Amino acid sequence: MTTPRALVILGSGYTGRWIYKLARQQSLPILASSRHPNRHLSDVEPSRRIRFDLAEPSTWSGLPPDADLIWTFPATPLEQVRAFARHSCRPPGRLVVLGSTSAYDREGGPLDDLPPWIDEAHPVNTGLPRVQGEEYLRTHHEAIILRVAGIYGPNRNPVEWIRQGRVGPTNKFVNLIHVEDLAHLCLLALQRGQAGDTYNVSDGHPRRWADICAEVSGRWGVVSARQADRSESGKRIRNHKILTHVGYTLQHPEFYDALQSIEAHRQPPIRL
Repeated sequence: MTTPRALVILGSGYTGRWIYKLARQQSLPILASSRHPNRHLSDVEPSRRIRFDLAEPSTWSGLPPDADLIWTFPATPLEQVRAFARHSCRPPGRLVVLGSTSAYDREGGPLDDLPPWIDEAHPVNTGLPRVQGEEYLRTHHEAIILRVAGIYGPNRNPVEWIRQGRVGPTNKFVNLIHVEDLAHLCLLALQRGQAGDTYNVSDGHPRRWADICAEVSGRWGVVSARQADRSESGKRIRNHKILTHVGYTLQHPEFYDALQSIEAHRQPPIRL
């Protein structure tokens, strides 16, 4: 029986912790990394912590040889990305890189028109530093690039964004993905994704912030302090490719149902 390769999460922030938790549930040989593992990974068993810093080549050798890697932070700066990849990204280890749908150039047009659907064939902005890093990893090291929509979930609550006035009732379309679905798709992409390919990750249901704000106001009485704005139309991201290729059904396809659950478990602010 072949021993499975070690799987290392490069960067253990919000998404990385969800991936780690899911991998542990699946009994995968998962390791979590951080620039300061003893400080930031106190909830991870010491034997599963790795010190890793892209800016410090001396930490690169701490990764298990030929490990599978899930890269969760922006792939910048390019020269550092190249140097690390030459050192640590080699077969048979596989590499999944979390990018962003902000990589896609948005086509112009009247704001009253619906923006076109964007799939993986749509041009990306190679002037963006993180896109340069992602494309280098994809073309030279067969990385699987996930272009990820806005991430939400417990402790990253869109209702709270509205409550704090960070977003308001604009005409802009927003594309979102629940962090639990993202974690599943990261692991499935590592197992079943096509090396050197790109996949969009979203729930497939772009919504205007104005519509979200109206629904949130009706359900919870939460109103943004921001004024209505029609100056930007946003994007509509298509997610068909990844769901088909890896054979996954979203666990949180209904955005407002997910918000209901998040709000129900939200900790109220402490009043002193």
